[in-house]
Amino acid sequence: MPPLFPGLRPLPALREPQPPREPPPPREPRPPRARRALAAVLLAAAAGCADTEGLSSSGDLGEVHAPLTLWGDVRPSPAPSEETRGQPRTVPGVRAKPGGSMRDVDPLAVVRADVADAARRDGGTGRLVDPRAVRRLARCTAEPDGGPGCPVRPPVFHDLTEDGKAELITAVDIDGRQSELRVYTVRPDGSVAQVLSRHGVLEGVEVAAEHLAVREPTSNPRLVAITDYEWNRKAGVMELTAVTVDECPGPEDSTTPCAPGGT
Repeated sequence: MPPLFPGLRPLPALREPQPPREPPPPREPRPPRARRALAAVLLAAAAGCADTEGLSSSGDLGEVHAPLTLWGDVRPSPAPSEETRGQPRTVPGVRAKPGGSMRDVDPLAVVRADVADAARRDGGTGRLVDPRAVRRLARCTAEPDGGPGCPVRPPVFHDLTEDGKAELITAVDIDGRQSELRVYTVRPDGSVAQVLSRHGVLEGVEVAAEHLAVREPTSNPRLVAITDYEWNRKAGVMELTAVTVDECPGPEDSTTPCAPGGT
């Protein structure tokens, strides 16, 4: 996938396929104690006690330990409708010609209008956009690229919806590390919609067809988190489809190691 935003590292390359391993030697018969432990595990799973989505503990051969759920009676309150992620939002005050693409709209004007609207809706609390983004955008001038102090990254145009029309992919850099990633599209009536909003450490962003992947460092310097989004035609939004953790490539495998410092 072609990388976006020069200076960021791309996703780790796929590993080379490994030759098939030799079949393991036949196992020795399990001692009665081990068979009893295994039977207890199978019985718990058959009875619906095993949570395949949560933690599991193998314990030792003599005792089986079930995962312990913490604060099981505490649930977060539903998010207000204006905070719900994964929904397209119309950017007020900005339009393109009907049937056009994001190439017909001033990218900086789109970002300014979107960030200002988000800050107004969340009251400056940072629930929808980092308040510092508003202050940073004030540094942009009337120049086409916003001038040397403007924190908005150069616009990237890519057809994420595969309708033959380019979407706008850009980001506002907050403090040299954290950023606000945004993706915009033009609806048939000419209105501009924000179809992806993400705050994070953008170690790498890549696109391919209807997919967009964000690569971020983790607290473990040996691991990298990769979040994948895919265009959902029915919902009209870039939908989260997968979050994976991968090992950072070693110096002998890649020229793009994980960033130091973790999250």
